[in-house]
Amino acid sequence: MSDTFDAVDTSGAMGPIDYLVVEFPGNRMTGEGFPLLVDLVDRGLIRILDLTFIRKDADGSVTGLEIGDLTGDGELDLAVFEGASSGLLGQDDLVEAAAALEPGNSAGVLIYENLWAAPFAAALRRGGAELVASGRIPVPAVLAALDAAETSP
Repeated sequence: MSDTFDAVDTSGAMGPIDYLVVEFPGNRMTGEGFPLLVDLVDRGLIRILDLTFIRKDADGSVTGLEIGDLTGDGELDLAVFEGASSGLLGQDDLVEAAAALEPGNSAGVLIYENLWAAPFAAALRRGGAELVASGRIPVPAVLAALDAAETSP
């Protein structure tokens, strides 16, 4: 995974960049999703540009968490992600992410490049295409639409 956190590609062959803020109620991080995240990186589907963890205390103050041992059991749970910092994620971004958290909870803030889309995006640009809109449909909305489609005559 040494190339996982390489500098951002400036050749113009980048894929779309996304971010996630994942809240952990009561600061309970099990680490169950981390092997799946590593698998996405290892398969070349994504590149992690930034990964950091924050905690919002009961009084609303926000602190950063060390990336090594989030569960407090003395084991380095996330050592594989150490160094995942491109500089895209600033303090103002962390404050904004924390605004979405309930007091007493923690969150992981992840910025990643969709490597799978880079060749497609580069081909479109070479052909003169320009992205004019983008978005994401929430999974609950998709499921509700599918349920509605199944029940309609």
